[in-house]
Amino acid sequence: MSATLDIDLLRSFLAIAQAGTLSAAAARVGRTQSALSMQMQRLEDAAGQTLLHRTGRGVRLTRQGERLLAHAQRILSSHDEALADLAGTGLAGTLCLGCPDDYAAAFLPHLLRGFATQHPLARIDVLCAPSPRLRERLAGHSLDMALVSVPVPEVGATSQATLLRREPLVWVASPGAEALQQRPLPLALSDPDVLDHRAACEGLARAGLPYRLAYASGSLTGLVAVVRAGTAVAVLTRCAVPPDLMVLPESAPLPPLPQVGLTIEHASARPAPLARALAAHIAAVLPAL
Repeated sequence: MSATLDIDLLRSFLAIAQAGTLSAAAARVGRTQSALSMQMQRLEDAAGQTLLHRTGRGVRLTRQGERLLAHAQRILSSHDEALADLAGTGLAGTLCLGCPDDYAAAFLPHLLRGFATQHPLARIDVLCAPSPRLRERLAGHSLDMALVSVPVPEVGATSQATLLRREPLVWVASPGAEALQQRPLPLALSDPDVLDHRAACEGLARAGLPYRLAYASGSLTGLVAVVRAGTAVAVLTRCAVPPDLMVLPESAPLPPLPQVGLTIEHASARPAPLARALAAHIAAVLPAL
């Protein structure tokens, strides 16, 4: 009897590839780690290949595992799409969406609520991280798609058509914070390769204003906490500024900041139907939020 690729085994394999650890994948698919390990042994027996390597930090796909991952995503997508079409209940399946913290807080509740109404059987897992970290995960196929920040192109540039929204970067401080008068200016910024970090440092350098990095974090919660304490000034997207913090006016003695664009990037050049549907929903709704 010829070997077959069981749908449940492929779904568990995909969960492991996306989660990176057996414990996280087991929680996602509702099985114990031992049951998941047995499933992977059955899948490796069917494939006749070693698909996973256990490491001290989790689970890593072998080269054959990476090849199977691409097939598994297509098989599961077609399977779920067929069932949803027959049931007349919209698309089904699981999709991993990446989103920076600032956009997640401002936009995701509305976007996901509307999508769930159209596709109640779909499950969207969300990972929040800075845009460069999301791109790394897209490249490794541990995310299906992501909302990411990009530089706003020059007027007339053809890539402007891909932007779903523009958000201004702003200087943010706690009202009455002594940090504004300190020199060098204490800053709370995200990772060095993130657009807001680069915009702040490049703007201050051009203006000849001395600064120091007082706090660095990829977490929006951490940056906001430091600014609330009054010990540093941050650069955030305007949509992410909490109401108790102050957006510094353009008349403040700090350099102007650019806008950033928001766009969608996919892990695959041929996204699955669920990913295409979510991307279309976001493109239709996000600009008006």
